[in-house]
Amino acid sequence: MRFAIILVSAALLASPLAAQTGATAIPTTTLSLGTATPGGGFPLYGNAFAEVMNAADPHLSIAPRNTRGSNENIPLLEKGELDLALVAGEPAYEAFAGIGRAPVRLKILTAIYSNPGLFVVRADSPYRTIRDLVGQPVAFGARGSGLPILARYVLDGIGLKQDEDFKAVYLDRAGDGPAMVEDGRVAALWGAGIGWPGFAAVASSAAGARFIAPDVEEMMRIRAKHSFLKPLLVPANSYPEQDAPIASLGSWSFVLTREDLPDDIAYRLARTLHGVEANFCKKLAQACETTASNTVAAAPKMELIHPGVMRYYREIGVVK
Repeated sequence: MRFAIILVSAALLASPLAAQTGATAIPTTTLSLGTATPGGGFPLYGNAFAEVMNAADPHLSIAPRNTRGSNENIPLLEKGELDLALVAGEPAYEAFAGIGRAPVRLKILTAIYSNPGLFVVRADSPYRTIRDLVGQPVAFGARGSGLPILARYVLDGIGLKQDEDFKAVYLDRAGDGPAMVEDGRVAALWGAGIGWPGFAAVASSAAGARFIAPDVEEMMRIRAKHSFLKPLLVPANSYPEQDAPIASLGSWSFVLTREDLPDDIAYRLARTLHGVEANFCKKLAQACETTASNTVAAAPKMELIHPGVMRYYREIGVVK
């Protein structure tokens, strides 16, 4: 069955579905949420997002759906086959800017978390710098996800090409990467973020982990060429045996909406989400960064934030 058949259209979103109170129908809003392949950060976040939101509003039904990641989520949103989707910062940047395609007309519901990009290797490996990994097999993330795009920008900034200077491996499932590091099939796994499942798995393995990020000089070179990448920090103890903070570069990932998501639905989602920020943070460490103020700071342009969300932000004083 085609997924579009089970999606709720804009007309249905406004109709009285499901729950009843006496003779009065209570509308239920059902929304599809695109995530990514199992084992990665997006399904982890997306499932927690849906659980928290659905619990906070009994007449809200957000249904997560595994996809191939950001590069599939964007066209699915454009075609109206998803209502909401998680999209990494680099694919979002390219889509909004019209790099390699026409600019999208999608909207930002919320920034979700920052994504400092790093390599992880076994703690007993000889690799300590990015240059040490040149010529080695490196898993750059799942096909269709935003991680390989982030890697491409970071490496380009220091004069390296991921498909020429490395034996690049692209995964069918994000969760396959850690085992490949542990058994030596790849020298390193590229990933991003705080609490990212791939990093946590390698760091928790018997061999342990070492993280490799651009050094200070490399970060200056990268920023000079790709200024949209921002300095970000992985705090100490974000992963097992990671005793010191790690400085790197990256961007913010977002929940994007289809262009025609009604303003009142976006307003309701924003009000529900930011009403449960504390609960969401307790449920998932990455979600501690999902705040209204971070969304305002992370959005490339204010007009990219959904008008319904902006109405809520004005009400609570986050924007004027």
